[in-house]
Amino acid sequence: MADEEKPNEETPKPKKPKKIDNPEGEMSVREAGKKGGDTVRNRYGSGFYEEIGRKGGEATRERHGAGFYEAIGQKGGKVVKEKYGADFYEQIGHKGGQKVKKLIADAKSAAAALAAKEAEKP
Repeated sequence: MADEEKPNEETPKPKKPKKIDNPEGEMSVREAGKKGGDTVRNRYGSGFYEEIGRKGGEATRERHGAGFYEAIGQKGGKVVKEKYGADFYEQIGHKGGQKVKKLIADAKSAAAALAAKEAEKP
């Protein structure tokens, strides 16, 4: 027993092959789901998912109340805090703030360039 390898929690499990040839020609549940999702997207467009998501969110709010989203958000936030630590929020907040700062600067530059181009027109 001492010679047996014990699984190391830090070592990731080997990934399963994405597709296994099935001699019977049957699909896996995952393959069937993807095929169905692709068919719906092709038939109704990708905006369809946005629409049904919005409708689902509205139905959930009506059924459980607006506080439901607050409760599940707090639950998820607690899990993230336990997993990554409180400093994680500071890091992602800083990254988000830097991104917004860059977007604003880019928009101002584009607006200034457009204004300069318009000013050059006779």
